[in-house]
Amino acid sequence: MSASIAAGPATRGPDSENFPVASRLLAPAIRGLVLAFYRVVRLADDIADAPDLDPAEKLRRLDVIEAALDGAPPGPEGVPEAAALRESGAGVEEARKMLIAFRRDSRSEGCADWEALADYCAHSADPVGRFLLRIHGDDDPAAIRAADALCTSLQILNHIQDMGVDRETIGRVYIPRSWMDEAGGEEAVFTRPGPRRAVLDALLDRTDTLLDVAAALPRLLRSRRLAFQSATTIGCARRLLARLRAADPMAGRVALTKADFLAALAAAPGNGPSDAALVRARVVRAGSSFSKGMASLRGERRRALYAVYAFCRAVDDIADGAAPEAEKRAFLMEWRAKLDEPDCAVSRELARARAGFDLPKSECEAMIAGMETDSTARLRLPDEAALDLYCRRVAGSVGALSVRIFGAPEAEDFGLALGRTLQLVNILRDIDEDAARDRVYIPLSWLGPDADAATLLSRPDLYEACHRLLARAEDGFAAAEAALAGADARPLRPARVMMWAYRRILERLAARGFHPPRLRPRLGPAEKLRLAAMALGW
Repeated sequence: MSASIAAGPATRGPDSENFPVASRLLAPAIRGLVLAFYRVVRLADDIADAPDLDPAEKLRRLDVIEAALDGAPPGPEGVPEAAALRESGAGVEEARKMLIAFRRDSRSEGCADWEALADYCAHSADPVGRFLLRIHGDDDPAAIRAADALCTSLQILNHIQDMGVDRETIGRVYIPRSWMDEAGGEEAVFTRPGPRRAVLDALLDRTDTLLDVAAALPRLLRSRRLAFQSATTIGCARRLLARLRAADPMAGRVALTKADFLAALAAAPGNGPSDAALVRARVVRAGSSFSKGMASLRGERRRALYAVYAFCRAVDDIADGAAPEAEKRAFLMEWRAKLDEPDCAVSRELARARAGFDLPKSECEAMIAGMETDSTARLRLPDEAALDLYCRRVAGSVGALSVRIFGAPEAEDFGLALGRTLQLVNILRDIDEDAARDRVYIPLSWLGPDADAATLLSRPDLYEACHRLLARAEDGFAAAEAALAGADARPLRPARVMMWAYRRILERLAARGFHPPRLRPRLGPAEKLRLAAMALGW
């Protein structure tokens, strides 16, 4: 190590990083190139993070490294690591790009928003993946996109892991400022578990989406060794993400265990889980009330319905997340593009479902439009027509897509009507939760223009409005039953399962009333058994 340039002994080695570096999975010759690259990057990273160097000195030393990468004659401050990398014939371009990120770190610039964080990762992490692809002779554009997604995911996971240490020791915060502002500011995020959890969950949702893009990488690579390592790395990343969802990184470092590494390694030979398996896992994790209805299907129909549900869950998570409204809308616009050019497990499975069951793109777009409504910071619906439009988009679309998957496209009107009815039940059930998000779905024409969420829950006219919605939901169920009476009930069994469950919930809401305390109604064990039996056709 260069004593004149280094900030001190290396803080980490290739065997102590969070994710595999120059592992034994790679060919020996390749490992040598990777280690040469790693030594330069580690040298620069340690300089940027050195607490006892001022920003100007950090930048000066990084300039010396770049000059050495460019082939400058060795001066009084030699950089043998950079010279060795240059002599190896690989990695100079990527190392130079990473120096841009290290200069930002030296100035402790932080990230204003998601776009700034993504751009930082494009310089601090993505070059690593591109370097590995290049030295293995893999230049497929799809592989490059997947590798970029993986490297960005790993960087964000590391930022979340180290958020407390980074802020305390080097005064650096990578969480987007706009997201922290939305949650009450930086101090609130770092000192209060509630705001912190909301921001981290939203970041982890974005990271999960990136890992779904990365999932295709092992199958796109020509090098079997690199494919094996990438599958192992993706597996480790998914396990770390799950741990970060379940634990608070400010309460103690959240890290992978040996068991996590072994599990990821064991799953790697098959290039990781398939798109269908990833989508199925998302559905299981969500614990949806729709799970019994979906379970009544088999084969391609169940797979297609899982894809539709995972798509709906993905855009709903965006709308409910902690990002600012403008960024939520940008993420939803990405999903509009995914409908034409699938680039992740969920969008690929949705494309398969659309092709297999003739699902209209317009219904997927309607769902996204509904989520754009939910993305607003303060949601109010002016009248019943606006409520009907909202229900048509977020629930009618699901009904229209579902009846096609069930094999009963002629029942579209039933699907639309049932979807609207189920959404009305959701609105009645979630009044308190929605008010906490400053969302009021009950039309202002029923409540008056002063429907302030803070006072809504104690207003006398709320109860009358809730009973109006209740009556409409009851009428909706009655109409759905009438429509089913003359239809072939077999393909619509999943819809019948959901209708039965939601009618039970509506009955409990009616019995409970809408005065505080409004305890959330739930199905009991006997009712869940009944649902399971109905799903099996008993």
